[in-house]
Amino acid sequence: MQNTAETGPDTTPVDTTPIDTTPLLDDLYAACAALREAGPVHRITGTDGQPAWLVTRYDDVRAALADPRLSLDKRNATPGNYRGFSLPPALDANLMNMDPPDHTRIRRLVVKAFTPGRVEALRAPVRRIADELLDAMADRGRAELVRDYAGPLPITVICDLLGVPQEDRRDFLAWSDALITPDPARPQAMKEAVGAMLEFYTRLIAVKRAEPGDDLLSDLIAVRDDTGGAEDAGGTGGAAGDRLSEDELTSLAFLILLAGHENTVQLIGNAVLTLLDNPEHLAALRQNPAELPAVVEEFLRYDGPAPLAIRRFPVEDIEIGGVRIPAGESVLLSLASANRDPDRFPDPDRFDPARGLSGHLALGHGIHYCLGAPLARMEAEIAISALISRFPGLRLDIPRDEVRHRRTIRARGLISLPVAW
Repeated sequence: MQNTAETGPDTTPVDTTPIDTTPLLDDLYAACAALREAGPVHRITGTDGQPAWLVTRYDDVRAALADPRLSLDKRNATPGNYRGFSLPPALDANLMNMDPPDHTRIRRLVVKAFTPGRVEALRAPVRRIADELLDAMADRGRAELVRDYAGPLPITVICDLLGVPQEDRRDFLAWSDALITPDPARPQAMKEAVGAMLEFYTRLIAVKRAEPGDDLLSDLIAVRDDTGGAEDAGGTGGAAGDRLSEDELTSLAFLILLAGHENTVQLIGNAVLTLLDNPEHLAALRQNPAELPAVVEEFLRYDGPAPLAIRRFPVEDIEIGGVRIPAGESVLLSLASANRDPDRFPDPDRFDPARGLSGHLALGHGIHYCLGAPLARMEAEIAISALISRFPGLRLDIPRDEVRHRRTIRARGLISLPVAW
């Protein structure tokens, strides 16, 4: 007999036996289409091995992203419904685990670094970084694009923004890879990376506190230290007013560096591969570079770097797509499925920059909309523009079926992308 969830009066019962998520890794968009067609909400086994509710249709996902009853705070998970990877408190007090009012307070402090005006001021430095990376590649006639370009560009930009010393950046790449794509053969690698990153951030904050620079981290430290005695430097709780606790400061630096690097790497890599798969669009973009912003939006919709939004926990029993979900259970919102929903995007499996539709959910929706979205868009535009204009003969350097993908239930990108010109 099937285990079924309660549903609304106009829906059929939902099988609550968790389904196999392997197809979501092997053939994401085909699996999403099948689930979307079968129903709006499904019971799956989440990334932590625990059951979760997967929401698949555009309207439901968009509404859920902005629903205040769906909490990001893990303390709202009922026992047995969440068993995610544990971060130390000094790295866990970040925006991805917070609801208002703490989320509102911290976001207000950091959003000034990502306003359109501040991001536009970074355009020339980002183009300089892109040109320097391409200069280093040019004479070789070939490159591994993730290692040589898509990876170094965003890490350099974010590290410059935060004021991370040059000598620390190579280590960060290794730590980031260990967290985003765990190695089953080295189960301790994630814990080792977390420990190393905590030590790194603690040391970096101490350096910036002693010798402030013209960077975002120094600005955040100034906010943190202007607390009027509200909390000891080593405190772990939230801070009053427009203030940061020490843990919030460290966690915020961790989140900006990790999220600002990894998602942009995947966006650039996915975008270049999509253009190589669609040479007519690559040629059109070379002819009309002004269309690049619209093309980047279609990249985000068509094959964005994050298949899922951050897990959420209902603070009360709620109904999504006619399915009743009890308070405290894990809810996963499929951005990948929503962005290929034919009820919102006609012919969704076709890459079409001219479709003229906005509203994709690759960067979220509501109060948790991606803080670094303007920077990610700008970096992608510059990275792609500089690459295709420098190397008009750009092509894959291996057979298409040998391209190595990074596919987890939460991340979608490339491990490597060998190209030649």
